[in-house]
Amino acid sequence: MKKLSHVILSLVLGSLAQASAESLPNIVFILADDLGYGDVQCLNPERGKIATPNMDKVAAQGMTFTDAHTTSSVCTPTRYSILTGRYNWRTKLQSSVLDGYGEPLIPTDRMTVPSFLKDNGYTTAMIGKWHLGLGIATTDGKKAKAGAGLKAKKGKGAFPPAELSNIDWKGEIKGGPVDLGFESWFGITASLDFPPYVWIRKRNWIGEGTHVKAFHRDGPASEDFEAIEVLVKLTEETVEFIGEYESDKPFFIYMPLPSPHTPIVPTKKWQGKSGMGDYADFVMQTDDVVGQVVKALDGKGISENTIVIVTSDNGCSPRGNFKNLESHGHFASAQFRGAKADIWEGGHRVPFLVKWPKVIKPGSVSDDLVCQVDLMATCADLLDKELPKNAAEDSESILPIFKGEETDFSRKGIVSHSVSGHFSYREGKHKFILAYGSGGWMAPKEAQAKKQGLPKAQLYDLDADPGEQNNLYTSNAETAERLLAQLTEYVEAGSSVKGKDSKNDVDNIKLWKSGN
Repeated sequence: MKKLSHVILSLVLGSLAQASAESLPNIVFILADDLGYGDVQCLNPERGKIATPNMDKVAAQGMTFTDAHTTSSVCTPTRYSILTGRYNWRTKLQSSVLDGYGEPLIPTDRMTVPSFLKDNGYTTAMIGKWHLGLGIATTDGKKAKAGAGLKAKKGKGAFPPAELSNIDWKGEIKGGPVDLGFESWFGITASLDFPPYVWIRKRNWIGEGTHVKAFHRDGPASEDFEAIEVLVKLTEETVEFIGEYESDKPFFIYMPLPSPHTPIVPTKKWQGKSGMGDYADFVMQTDDVVGQVVKALDGKGISENTIVIVTSDNGCSPRGNFKNLESHGHFASAQFRGAKADIWEGGHRVPFLVKWPKVIKPGSVSDDLVCQVDLMATCADLLDKELPKNAAEDSESILPIFKGEETDFSRKGIVSHSVSGHFSYREGKHKFILAYGSGGWMAPKEAQAKKQGLPKAQLYDLDADPGEQNNLYTSNAETAERLLAQLTEYVEAGSSVKGKDSKNDVDNIKLWKSGN
């Protein structure tokens, strides 16, 4: 009788565990590359002319965030923050991005979103571009790099791999996605304008860099690698993963796309579709990827309890050809100033659309100030788990917003960073910028702004002035000083949320990049 009771108890506990696992949502995080806030039609109905029906549908079926931000206005640092819940400038990377040969930015002993979810019963998969550095095995034991004679060999056919790079193409890749919590990875090292141009699966190269190709930068490439095919292959891989998934465990798919970043290479099917040039065509193809992923979820019958997040790593790049787009009435940053690389809103205010039919009311809109760094804490809240004190130092849960409830953030505001490392701090309606100009690529750049005699800092009331045209720095010194003090505290403390016990990886982070 006692033995029978144990059997019954075991069955009951097993059933409860299975029911609990089945109630947890799947999570699909789709990260576009250089997609501007104004490139999504539903976010920019009057000045957005690119058709994005699939993203619009995600918004209609779920929640639109109107005030969501990246931690940086460029690629690598944003991705670091998404996966770690920590500001990028707490690391050694104080500006710019890594290249395709870069060494790992995230140490393998740091908790990440995938490692946390994996440890709590999720199947974790990454399909897309990494751009956070890899431990690439080399033939000479030195850092991975291109061969000295690579450019002279361009266009002359196949070469022994050793002539094009010191990469050991049969060697194991370390310190990448599968060492940081992802059980599988299919993708590329970095953006499609950074070599090497060779596919990777898990820890292994698929092929060797025997050819020289350039999708902006010359580099070793496998013979069959073509930039125009990458988005298609990543989409097929994701759709196949969803369609063939049979486990009782929920899954987390991180899908960082290479589009609409340069090289701007829409496939033949999409060329000319927009009537506005290659960039707009590529945005439409990117939108179609979202549609294919959602369709796969629908076909599997799991959309009801799947969280789909569609966002971008920063604003639209000037490579999108703003002059041409605007001649068609399309403004990639909508009503906001600046673009990719800048500290103005166009650099880091991005689309953030979330669909979760089981929980989120269709057509919801949130004007809450949120950040992509919040993914980690949100996942912990979903699982009702407490994060360690040395993880997710800047992450707050936005799960209450999904449920239509009030948030209770311990942090007062969020920090953003430009390509050159210039800081901004946002709290409430006010945004304080520690730069003379854009801090990035748009005019006036720092040197230009100094010559023009502009103030060393900028303060804007975004409620009254979303286009950041009326600098209040000199007329509202009290607010500027208060925001600077809070930013300084967050930078020096090693975290911006309560209950953390962590230090920055580097000492004496420089707040004023253009001088004080």
